[in-house]
Amino acid sequence: MGTQDAINNIIRLVGGEGNINKVWHCMTRLRFDLVDDNKVDQSEIKKLPGVLGAQLQSDQFQIIIGPKVNSWYEQMLTVLGTDDASAAPAQKGRKSLVSMFMDTVSGVFGPIVPAIAGAGMIKGLLAGLIALKLVSAKSDTVVVIDLIASGVFYFLPFFLAVSAAKIFKTNEYLAAAVAACLMYPSLIEAAKALATHQPDAVSAFWLLNAIPVSVFNYSASVIPVIFSILALSYIHRWVDSFMPDVLKTVFTPTLTLFLGALAALVVIGPIGIYLGKALAFFIEGLFGVSASFAGLVVGAIRPVAILTGMHHAMTPIALQNFSDRGYDMLMPMMFMANMAIAGATFAIWRISKNRQDRTVTLSAGISALLGITEPALFGVLTRYKKAFIAATVASSLASAFIAFFGVRLYGYILSSIFSLPAYIGPYFMFALSGVAISLVLSFTLTTMLVGKVEDDA
Repeated sequence: MGTQDAINNIIRLVGGEGNINKVWHCMTRLRFDLVDDNKVDQSEIKKLPGVLGAQLQSDQFQIIIGPKVNSWYEQMLTVLGTDDASAAPAQKGRKSLVSMFMDTVSGVFGPIVPAIAGAGMIKGLLAGLIALKLVSAKSDTVVVIDLIASGVFYFLPFFLAVSAAKIFKTNEYLAAAVAACLMYPSLIEAAKALATHQPDAVSAFWLLNAIPVSVFNYSASVIPVIFSILALSYIHRWVDSFMPDVLKTVFTPTLTLFLGALAALVVIGPIGIYLGKALAFFIEGLFGVSASFAGLVVGAIRPVAILTGMHHAMTPIALQNFSDRGYDMLMPMMFMANMAIAGATFAIWRISKNRQDRTVTLSAGISALLGITEPALFGVLTRYKKAFIAATVASSLASAFIAFFGVRLYGYILSSIFSLPAYIGPYFMFALSGVAISLVLSFTLTTMLVGKVEDDA
């Protein structure tokens, strides 16, 4: 049986084309949003040549293919007669907002995980070499390697825009154009000038002297981009619905881009940033109540903050603490969260069975251990919500533990396992204990909660 025959059988065994609401893929799986999950014949699908496993998880039916998944996906779209990620739209039971959000983030980040994982691994290893003083942070070699590693994260909005466009079924190049507006040098430079309190800095550009375009740095942002592309998809369909056919080629993209970019710059982008700022003020207030209580709360919200891209709001607080007090207690909590994410990811790697997925999961776990958690969060933990919960609990308890003993840092450093030498001093043993709590507790809780990942990794 060839690949095409297997694909035809998959469509038949999931209930036919009419039962497929949407199909997309991550690094190793075909993922289906089905109208009726009861129509699926899992046992027969698992017997098909080239299929490594199948399971129903988090309201998704997943078929594990391995590294050839993209080829299978493209052939499936051909059979379904569509060039995007959905077949004929259909209705099914409503999901919770949390499930919808996690599924959307997972769907958007899934295709770009290889780029994030590769860059994250390079960035983490480089940080380790610098921390161990094996290379000079000011050397040309470090500068070149850092730009290779940091480019993906700095220009993350472009990757997200293209991926989100596929999920929301809108034009990928218009989506990239909206991301380009958010990343345009004049806006980035104005944001940097504002952040450094330069005399000529402006807080907003005024369109027609009436509409304020707030100045923010959107590099590495997540939520503003995803929601901007979601809005773009609706704007595109709305414009296309009333535009005469003779004018659609030129004026539909023109009006769509103008309105979509304006919505992103004026409304959606600032809302995303202000949500991050609100988080920062909230965290700052917690330390006024109790350091241990702040650790409990910060440790709990840190994984979610990274997932939503609002974690950057914590960095200015830490930097201000270094300036005002000479030390900071927030960054050690970020360290605990990273270790908890790594521990949960290693647990998924241990209980998984599929060789290809194990490789991806192991790489994500090592990357998290080195301080880069996006591959683990977006590539692994969004797929296993119980593992995400386990990481959150471990992060919270470990952060409360180190806060109780006053663990602090006296200089900014990446929250990596290689940053441990920066804690050498009166708080070193407590920091080391916190790392152990994060890793062991998240690993154990994930193993207990998730149990076994059948035919999966």
